[in-house]
Amino acid sequence: MNSPLLRWAAFAFALFHIYCNVFASISELWLAAIHFGGFCAICALMANEREDIASGSLPYFVNIGLALLAIVTTSYLIVFEDALYARETEFILSDYVFALIAVGLAIEFTRRTTGWFMPVLILVSLSYILFLGRYIGGVFAFPGLSLETVLYRSYFTSEGLFGLTANISSTFVFMFIIFGAFLLKSGAGDFIVRLAHCLTRRLTGGAGMVSVVGSGLMGSVTGSAVANTVSIGVITIPMMKKSGFPPRFAAGVEAAASTGGALMPPVMGAGAFVLASYTQISYLTVIAASALPALLYFMTVSYFVRIEAKRLGLEPKPDDEGESMTEVLKQGWHFTIPLAVLIGFLIAGRTPTSSAAFAIISVIAASWLSNNPMRLNDIFDAVVDGVRNMVATALLLVAVGIVINVVTTTGLGNAFSLMIVEWAQGSLLITLVLVALASLVLGMGLPVTASYIVLATLSAPIIFDLISQSQLLEALQAGDLPNNVAATIGLYGGDPVVALQEMPLQMKQLIRQEMLPAELLTGMLLSAHLIIFWLSQDSNVTPPVCLASFAAAGIAGTRPMATGLTSWMIAKGLYLVPILFAYSPLISGSWPERIEVFIWASLGLYALAGLLQWHLESKINLTIAAALVVSAGLLMWTPLPIYYHILGAVILASILIFQKRQERIPGSAAN
Repeated sequence: MNSPLLRWAAFAFALFHIYCNVFASISELWLAAIHFGGFCAICALMANEREDIASGSLPYFVNIGLALLAIVTTSYLIVFEDALYARETEFILSDYVFALIAVGLAIEFTRRTTGWFMPVLILVSLSYILFLGRYIGGVFAFPGLSLETVLYRSYFTSEGLFGLTANISSTFVFMFIIFGAFLLKSGAGDFIVRLAHCLTRRLTGGAGMVSVVGSGLMGSVTGSAVANTVSIGVITIPMMKKSGFPPRFAAGVEAAASTGGALMPPVMGAGAFVLASYTQISYLTVIAASALPALLYFMTVSYFVRIEAKRLGLEPKPDDEGESMTEVLKQGWHFTIPLAVLIGFLIAGRTPTSSAAFAIISVIAASWLSNNPMRLNDIFDAVVDGVRNMVATALLLVAVGIVINVVTTTGLGNAFSLMIVEWAQGSLLITLVLVALASLVLGMGLPVTASYIVLATLSAPIIFDLISQSQLLEALQAGDLPNNVAATIGLYGGDPVVALQEMPLQMKQLIRQEMLPAELLTGMLLSAHLIIFWLSQDSNVTPPVCLASFAAAGIAGTRPMATGLTSWMIAKGLYLVPILFAYSPLISGSWPERIEVFIWASLGLYALAGLLQWHLESKINLTIAAALVVSAGLLMWTPLPIYYHILGAVILASILIFQKRQERIPGSAAN
């Protein structure tokens, strides 16, 4: 974004968003439409700054035309919305024209920003709801709707383009991306890397630990794996290579650690806001529940770093090397003020948008406590950078509303759930595997937020149902049932097991709401959505499409696919930790229960990391591998009594002590 005119337009557009989010009361439909039209125009005009588009050429004027068309299309909705309702929603020619243009703009600009997958998905979705569904048999059959109905729902209502995800984009996501841009502009990135270096330089694999800690801290603010990889990786990847780590491993660690940024509170990326809105669970509850799982993920990545350092014989750096913690904190303590302001306002009950606004102001104020205060030019640049970073996300979140509209209108989500139920035969584990595979396929073409949205719409209800099944069955078998529940169970022979298998999902939901505490239901619903949220992150590090890994490979100078495989192995926490969401009280339990699960799981994950690396303090053999399997199972299977967990911890500690002693014996190895 180099043109002064475009930069000022982006700045004014951002101020409009901030004003609407903090001060003004404007129709959500209008704000979402302006949000979409403005970012379409900015995206089109940014394309004219490419070197391959000459001023005055046909593509140059096409982009200007598309920008004007986006503005006119937004204006038409605002000006003629009342006229449409006065006609009792009966379409005239101009309604058809502008609704089709809006859908066409969504398709074209998502193609420009995220590739062909999303446009194709939109076209297939629209074809399905218009005519394709009538040619499909079974649970996916749909008779079809008229073009007028589909366009009305897609353009003139809050159920399509300008629905929930567009509203989230124009409010929460926009404000937090601007907040992240201000933090980066104020120099927080350099402070985070220096702080991480001070915290980890005395640890085995210290340079790799800098990447883990630094990416976690930075990612907690930016929420973007690719942006995190690029901003932190340019420092940490060369640092890891210099300390002795292989280039591919260094790139894999950075990609895996950066992916965890979207899992780390307090921001957690755009998906967290979508999750909170979908579930109607407060954002503060979401980030509080996500803290321990995020720590487990980063601990898993750090385990791989430590084990690799032990394999390579990399020793910690001397104590006197580098800056002192006191010096770093003295120069950068003010960067903690904006995060404290953000969390403080959230805890005080302010909305995420107003909390982000105050946090942005605090970034500017805190910078004046340093040697590099943010001046007007810096503020202007930070706002423009935030708008630039928002373009792809905004257009994607608006366009995906078309797909969500199709899924909800046609009942496709229920059909998908029925298909999973049939394949999984009531097994929660098989269901999680199927959802993970679906996430991987979707992740080949969709960014993580869109992947989460689609998967949550399709599969969250069935995962929630299976997670709550055992709790509900236990409550039903305990006896003393309300009369209406007892009568319902009696319709199925009086056996709760048979009743839960045969009764319709809606009836089961009503019984569940009556029999289980509201807090427990909220925790299990959050568990279901966090499982999908975590699994949707795998597209960052899983070949063949793994953008964070590709970005890290570019910095490290390694082969992209090989780097992707390495990062996929290191990021195994993305698959292991969600299993704890389903089978343990890590999300839905009380805080003492969560902490207990966290402690045992942190040890079990270390045992699993040793298995995957075939190395702990030294190389392991088959006997030690079998012992690690037993140890990991005892530690991570939460229904077991505590003495089994203690036994698992003793086995793991014994292996580590044995290998430590073997290291001291010259020429010995556990082969």
